[in-house]
Amino acid sequence: MIVAFSITPLGVGEGVSEPVARAVKVVRDSGLPNHTDAMFTTVEGEWDEVMDVLKRAVEAVAEVAPRVSLVLKADVRPGVTDGMTGKVERLEAHLQ
Repeated sequence: MIVAFSITPLGVGEGVSEPVARAVKVVRDSGLPNHTDAMFTTVEGEWDEVMDVLKRAVEAVAEVAPRVSLVLKADVRPGVTDGMTGKVERLEAHLQ
């Protein structure tokens, strides 16, 4: 499964980079394939392990924010691995 998600700390003012960095650190420390860009963090793995990482990322932000918003989009395809890079590689091949 691939999940793209965004965690937004609420009630911490305009500077959200430190609370968001806490969530990204949880994802990176998980060892699961992941990618972070300006809008979302994407992580790939089995359902239970991805959901555990998301829960821990939200909890990390909740330690410093009174409220947390979570938006996620999931591609659930059992048995598919390396979907994050495979999808992009196939797309790039069509662009050439």
